[in-house]
Amino acid sequence: MGSSSSLVPVASALLLLSYLIAGKCSDDLKLNYYSESCPRAEEIVKEQVKSLYEEHGNTAVSWLRALFHDCTVKSCDASLLLETDAAAGLISEKSSTRSFGMRNFKYIDAIKSALERACPGTVSCADLLALAARDGAAMLGGPADIPMRTGRRDATESHYGEVESYIPNHNESVSAVLDRFASMGVDAEGVVALLGAHSVGRVHCFNLVARLYPAVDGTIEPAYGAYLRGRCPTADAKEDTRDVAYARNDRVTPMVLDNMYHKNLLKGRGLLLVDQRLATDPRTAPFVRKMAADNAYFHDVFAAALVKMSENGPLTGDHGEVRKDCRFVNK
Repeated sequence: MGSSSSLVPVASALLLLSYLIAGKCSDDLKLNYYSESCPRAEEIVKEQVKSLYEEHGNTAVSWLRALFHDCTVKSCDASLLLETDAAAGLISEKSSTRSFGMRNFKYIDAIKSALERACPGTVSCADLLALAARDGAAMLGGPADIPMRTGRRDATESHYGEVESYIPNHNESVSAVLDRFASMGVDAEGVVALLGAHSVGRVHCFNLVARLYPAVDGTIEPAYGAYLRGRCPTADAKEDTRDVAYARNDRVTPMVLDNMYHKNLLKGRGLLLVDQRLATDPRTAPFVRKMAADNAYFHDVFAAALVKMSENGPLTGDHGEVRKDCRFVNK
């Protein structure tokens, strides 16, 4: 009896240690992290996102995709934003084939410049990406005022060599996608919500023609298949052309983050193969149906899943740095 009781403090200590090791990074994030060091930080990001959205509406879509690509590859650390630096042996993640079609990075520089004018060397690019995605979602008619914790720091290296192993392919199986998101703590319900971001923006024909030629994929609604063939008239869609043909994810509300995506899946109008598979896989289909019927429910789950994804392995404390220019490590 005495022997077993003497092990209690040791067991408790080990449990606490394992908890700290597993959760330390995300637990170092907090709401209003910049309340003293840069009180207007979040307001500045919101103002910039609103201004850029009003001038270039598609920027809001870019912020959501940028956060996904940054956080999915190892950590929410703004490694995505680094430019290629041959002298330093650094290759930009943006040059990966998985980053094809990503754009509007120059507007991230505009947001960062506004933050630097107000609070030099204070707000990280990683936090900028998280806050811009949150505010971009709101500008697109998605959930507003998502409580986003901050305190992330920026990577000093690129993860270029690992991008393809982390970012799911558009033709991946549902299992592969669920596994990738599960590693970030996002469950099947959250995955169905986050992929609802495909309700906005567009997909290049390069990623569609395999479903259209030589025959239209049988899971595609015939009329929708004919429409897509009109948008992508040949199977020879080049990935690297300057004027790339594309199709909208959602033809009804193409720039609104709503549950039209889920409604389309139930009609056989999923643009990417991985999208359409959500509607039939038993692990995800119930959530597709529920979100298609309830936009508020979709928004609630989306908000929670976005926060969870944004807190994947962030650099905090003494790790990383706060870049002065999001494109380059500090000198």
